[in-house]
Amino acid sequence: MILELQTYTLKSRTVALAEQRFEQALAARVKLSPLAGFWRTEVGVLNQLVALWSYASAAERERVLAAAAQIEGWPPQISEFVVEHESKVLVAAPFSPPLAPRQLGRLYEIRTYHYPHGGIPEVISAWNEILEERLKYSPLVAACYSESGPVHEWVHIWAYRDVAERERVREATAKAGIWPISVVDQRLKRTPRAVSLRMQNILMVPVSFSPLH
Repeated sequence: MILELQTYTLKSRTVALAEQRFEQALAARVKLSPLAGFWRTEVGVLNQLVALWSYASAAERERVLAAAAQIEGWPPQISEFVVEHESKVLVAAPFSPPLAPRQLGRLYEIRTYHYPHGGIPEVISAWNEILEERLKYSPLVAACYSESGPVHEWVHIWAYRDVAERERVREATAKAGIWPISVVDQRLKRTPRAVSLRMQNILMVPVSFSPLH
């Protein structure tokens, strides 16, 4: 599965109008491929809208994008508001769950880790060891990675009912010694595995038309 994460950084005071224009334009676009999720940022870089799209393959993505270019009214008319637009095309990890409309919570977290070239297989291996226990605490929305460049990205999205639940889960998993990987390494007194070069995260809330909410 191919995931595309599109982030729009907008001018201040334009987010609500940009949301509205996206919603109005979506009806024709989602006939080609489903929108997985749509959020606005609350913590991190503000005034951002984040859209998550899924495709069966890279070939399907190319076909859909070509067809979408012919849709009247797509993309939505928000260029006057956009300060920056970033699109990441990512490959879903083997254990990344299917993306389908679900009610998971009112707070979503995107964590992005950067690893040296060739580091992603070690990340997947390490996650395979501990993910089953971690999922008992809160749901994973997606885990995916980039395939090109000198530095590869590992992107994972988690859902929580609210900020309080996120803090409770983070404290509980660390106390149990099962999450994150660094905690597991410390508990087992082993050489650190899958050490990232850089980490960042944002907290988001779903907009009214997001399939994940």
